[in-house]
Parts: sequence; C-alpha cells; structure tokens
Amino acid sequence: MKLTLRPILTQKLVMTPQLQMAIRLLQLSRQELEQAIDQEMMENPTMEEAGLDEEVGAPESDTETRFEPAPAERIEDIPAPAASKDDQTAEELGYKWEEYFSQSEMSDGRDFGGAASVPDELPGYEQTLANSASLLDHLEWQLHLSHLSEREMAIGGEIIGNIDDNGYLRSEITEIAAVCGEPEADVERVLEVIQEFDPAGVGARNLKECLLIQISQLDLEDSTVERIIEHHLEDLERRRYPQIARALKVTPEEVFEASKVVEGLEPKPGRPFTTTQNFTITPDVYVVPVDGEYRVLLNEEGIPRLRISPYYRKMLANRDAAPTEAREYLDGKLRSALWMIKSIEQRNRTIVKVAESIVRFQKDFFDHGVSHLKPLILKQVADDIDMHESTISRVTTNKYMHTPHGILELKFFFNSGLSRVSGYGEEVSSVTVREMIRVLVADEDPQKPLKDQEIVKILKARNVAVARRTVAKYRTELSIPPSNRRKRPF
Repeated sequence: MKLTLRPILTQKLVMTPQLQMAIRLLQLSRQELEQAIDQEMMENPTMEEAGLDEEVGAPESDTETRFEPAPAERIEDIPAPAASKDDQTAEELGYKWEEYFSQSEMSDGRDFGGAASVPDELPGYEQTLANSASLLDHLEWQLHLSHLSEREMAIGGEIIGNIDDNGYLRSEITEIAAVCGEPEADVERVLEVIQEFDPAGVGARNLKECLLIQISQLDLEDSTVERIIEHHLEDLERRRYPQIARALKVTPEEVFEASKVVEGLEPKPGRPFTTTQNFTITPDVYVVPVDGEYRVLLNEEGIPRLRISPYYRKMLANRDAAPTEAREYLDGKLRSALWMIKSIEQRNRTIVKVAESIVRFQKDFFDHGVSHLKPLILKQVADDIDMHESTISRVTTNKYMHTPHGILELKFFFNSGLSRVSGYGEEVSSVTVREMIRVLVADEDPQKPLKDQEIVKILKARNVAVARRTVAKYRTELSIPPSNRRKRPF
C-alpha cells in the first residue's frame, strides 16, 4: 500500500451563490419577497428602485444599445460566475463593467403580463382580508364603557384576563378574589356584568352556563329550551327526544322545536376572535378568461421596479476614478444586485409557467367549478414544463392564484385521485368526491339520513369507486357528523 495522487473526473452539483439566491427567492411568499428586496436595497447601494415615470433599463444616451439579458429557462441553467475569494478583483473574475454597461441595462424581469395587463376588476378588500380581532381587547373596550367604579374596573380586568380564547372563565371566583383582595360577592357581581357583554355567553364557566346566558338574552327563561339545557343536555346531544318529552311532560314535537333553538346557540363564544392577526392574501397571478381561453397574468403590484444605480454604474465603468478598495466593494455589491434582479426574473417566469400548466390541466375546473377538479400531482406539471418536482413544490408553496372561483393557493390544484368503477376513463379528484359527499348530505332526508355505506352505493352508481372508510374519513374532514347524529324525528 502506498499514497499516490491522481486526477479523477467527476460530475457534481455546485451550489453557486447565484443558484442559492434563485432557489431562496423562488420559495418565498409574495410578502417575504418584498421584505427580501427591501433588505437588499438597504444593504446594497448599487441597486435602487426606478420611479414610476422611468422605464426600467432605459438607455441614458442615444449611443447606448438596449439589451435584455436572455433569461434562463430553468433555475438549474442560471449562469453564475466562479466562486470568488475575498481578494479577487472584477478582472480576475471576468467582469468588465465598462463593456457590460456600454451595451446593456438590466431588467428586473417584469415583462410577464405587465401592470397594464392586470384585469380592471381586482379582488375587493373584503375578499382578501382575513378579519380578526382580539377577544381581550373587545371585552376591555366594553368594560371601559360600563358604569363600574374604579375598584370594580380592576376586578373586571382580572376576570377578563382569565377568560380563554373560547370565551370561558378558567379561574375560580375564590382565586380572583384573593388576587384582587376583594370579597367573592363583589367578584361574582362584576362577573355577572361581564357575562352581559358581547359576544353572548362570554365569561361562562362551563357549557351549560354559557347556553343559559344566551337563553337569558333571548328572553327564553322558564321555557322548554331552558329546562332542556338545565337538566337534559346530555340526552339532547344523543337525540333522545322521547325520553326528554316524557321527563318534561311535553310532546316530542315541542322537544324537537326546542332542540333547533339550542342548535342555533354558540358553544364557543370566543370563536370569532381566535385569530389575533389581520392579514391580506394578495394573488401572485391572475387567471382571466379571454375569448374562451384563460390567460395567466403576473401580479406586479407592490413589487419594486429595480435597476442598477447610474451613479455606481459610471463609477465602475471608469475604474481609475475610484480607489481599489472601493472598486472591490462595489464589484461584490454589483454582482449581488445583478443576481437579485436575474433571480426575480427567473422566479416570475417560473411562477407563470407553472400557473399556465395548472390552467391547462384544470381547465374544466375554471369552466365549471370544484366539482370538475381533476386529480393532479407535481410530477405531471414538472414533466409538462420540463422542470424538477422540487422546483414545482417550491413554486406552489405560499403562492396564490386569483381565479373566477376565488383566490386559491396553488397547492389546492394538486390532489389524489380515485378510480372509476368501470376501470376506464379519467380518475376523479378526491376534492370532487368530498364535494359530492357534501352535496349528498345537504340534500338528504333529515328523517332518514344517509349512512356511509349508502353514500358508497350512490357514488358507485355515479361510477366512483370509494370504500366506506374513505367516505367516513372525508365526512369527518368536512365536519359532518354520522347519520345517527344527523337524524331528525320530525
């Protein structure tokens, strides 16, 4: 055995800085991309935002020639300079800025539809706002509007601080009284005031008290509804209407009517306030019908128009005008700016290509709605546009499409398929099967609700092969109770 040196020729993927930036930007959401651009512009003096009245990449003189760099069709094909060391200069890296800037201006890749191509009727504010509010703030606002003394306000603040997200009081009266140093009777009296706040039922200590508070606000005290909640809540949950009727000495019809009132009450008063952040969903692409076809348009609103700073461009073109250290610093910053602009261009192009492929596969959905959604996997789109599945996965993460049927995440269009009974023809989407189950349950006879096996038979008659356990799974995902819980006696 001996040690020897010999050359070996191998192929391997090298993650160049430009490729790393392209991949990183590709998987960012729209909001994250805006933040990344803002951060780069703060740290990189060579990159700036073009004004609204300026054309990105416009030549500064008549002698300059307009040049648009040929965009790479794939992230894997993005050209990148050799990895540089800290002491390498632009000449050693092959960068000749004076030649580059004499014949080209960079574009930020905003040529995919253009701002003028965005449809006039953009989604309204109410379509994009996920509205939410803090239950704590809502209750404290009402507390300050109430006619309580400062001492009672302090007690009320302690009570509100112990109300959970569902609207229930999770501390004992004795504990709150001990913290406030006040009598329990005073704490109980302030709690009764808070229990009159909106939402109805807030501040209750259990489900029964929550429902009784709502009944009180509906002026249904001493009614059959109140007696059912007070003594037969468990029987009502199991739909034991005859037993309840005998115990209360009323007819089953009265019990059934009372049960409908109970079903209209809110068991979790804090439900509308569980989300504590307001956020908007801005689509990355628009799908617009044009002459019977669908056109994909990139949404450019809110994304800065980027360009290389003319000041630093001239400085690098005339290399003798700047000290060596300054030139080396600007060399690195300019490379970073160019990579950022080209990576945004590649990101835009890839998103549009993926969206166009989705539209081709799911044209029936855009024409007729969710009932015509087809099974689709990442590999089908990857093969269609000649990209890797991992790239498609990055593109469809946290990206949204504005369609005639609403704003949907790109991942919505990817779902598994179920076979047809006949064994031929296209598979049916699992989303479509869920929709079919939902419609069947919505149209069923409430006195004879469909069992899971009956749903299986109906779907089989419609040429959809599905197992009973699959129906049960989809029904659970749709928050549909089993047939014995859906049954109505009248």
